[in-house]
Amino acid sequence: MGILDKHKHIETHATLLLVLSFLVVTIGGLVQIVPLFYLENTIEEVEGMRPYSPLELTGRQIYVREGCYVCHSQMIRPMRDEVERYGHYSLAAESMYDHPFQWGSKRTGPDLARVGGRYSDDWHVQHLTAPKSVVPESIMPPYAFLLNRTIDGEYIGDLLTAHRTVGVPYTDVMMENARTDFLAQADPNADTSDLLERYPGAQVRNFDGQPQLTEMDAIIAYLQMLGTLVDFETFVPVANR
Repeated sequence: MGILDKHKHIETHATLLLVLSFLVVTIGGLVQIVPLFYLENTIEEVEGMRPYSPLELTGRQIYVREGCYVCHSQMIRPMRDEVERYGHYSLAAESMYDHPFQWGSKRTGPDLARVGGRYSDDWHVQHLTAPKSVVPESIMPPYAFLLNRTIDGEYIGDLLTAHRTVGVPYTDVMMENARTDFLAQADPNADTSDLLERYPGAQVRNFDGQPQLTEMDAIIAYLQMLGTLVDFETFVPVANR
């Protein structure tokens, strides 16, 4: 009996085909899954990465709430055209504290993985308020209402608790000072030494230029930190393990 005849025999016997298919899928699954049990961590640790500060995390929640991920990705692929336009390709570690991650699958607008520091706070305020005023061809809807929505961090402790539950390493000290850190990051006159010790590299200032703390402050704080935590001038990728 030739190989083709054996193949025909398998295809014409449903039970045998089902058993052999299950066997192949099982072996393939084990080959992919078993090695993971011998790895302490499947994500390469990268110097500089830390959990979001309370204000940044609030801004991220607003980003998700408003559906920004529908038109903007946060995943720079290791392709020449993307690296030349956006910067260093994205690392898995940069999304390790994202629940859910914001990689996206469509770019109606540009990728935002490296948008931090690329534009001024005033630019972001103007762009979010009236997108066409800075990018005439933009089809992004305006988010001027963010300037009028004040926030006080009343429930920021609950938000950090939820993220710690799913694995984000917020410490007890971070939890205890969540609201204080939340308010301090947007107050240039506040004592932020403890905030910066807990969240190195956090940017402290009045992001939207208004006296009250608003959702605009939070989302700009989030946007301005994207892609800024890793120093790619000194970053050296670890060889395949």
